[in-house]
Amino acid sequence: MILEEIYMKAIGLIILLVFYFVYIGKMVLQRRQGIQTDQIAKGSRRDKVFYIELIMKAATYSVVIIEVISIVFVKPVVPSHVRFLGMILGFVGDVVFALAVITMKDNWRAGIAENDKTEMVTAGIYQFSRNPAFLGFDLVYLGIVLMFFNWVLLLFSVFAVVMLHLQILQEEKYLPQVFGEAYLLYCSKVCRYLGTKR
Repeated sequence: MILEEIYMKAIGLIILLVFYFVYIGKMVLQRRQGIQTDQIAKGSRRDKVFYIELIMKAATYSVVIIEVISIVFVKPVVPSHVRFLGMILGFVGDVVFALAVITMKDNWRAGIAENDKTEMVTAGIYQFSRNPAFLGFDLVYLGIVLMFFNWVLLLFSVFAVVMLHLQILQEEKYLPQVFGEAYLLYCSKVCRYLGTKR
């Protein structure tokens, strides 16, 4: 039982390490090319988008702290099969997120980048999800909650998911201005999170 718990804690930490290695690694690679990936709550604007991005940033940063505390210190309260499901979802989230940022190539940005010229990406994983990076975040959050459930972790995770969703809604208002009909056609064919439309 103790050995199983050590394994689960190690797996939980690995899920987070893989996810943030991809996230930070991609940002570092883009920075070397002169690309500012992190556009979250940047610039001089102080509109609704700015405040949503600012709160989203606080939510996604704070949930990582709560996740690590939960993994290291919280005693498991859910059955093993639920924790195993969480492990699977966490690793799937890692893969989905990695595929999203790899497929985006140098077009990936965190936040709305009003002054950057990017191309619309609809290939690869973007054929099945308009927001696979956000889906990856959500799956990792859900996986960690199922593996290391506690009410504080659940609350922070739900708040982060809600803020990510609000960010998606802001991006959906912005992207038609950049990509026009092509983006609207894409929205008519591919679901926000997962799936295609007929």
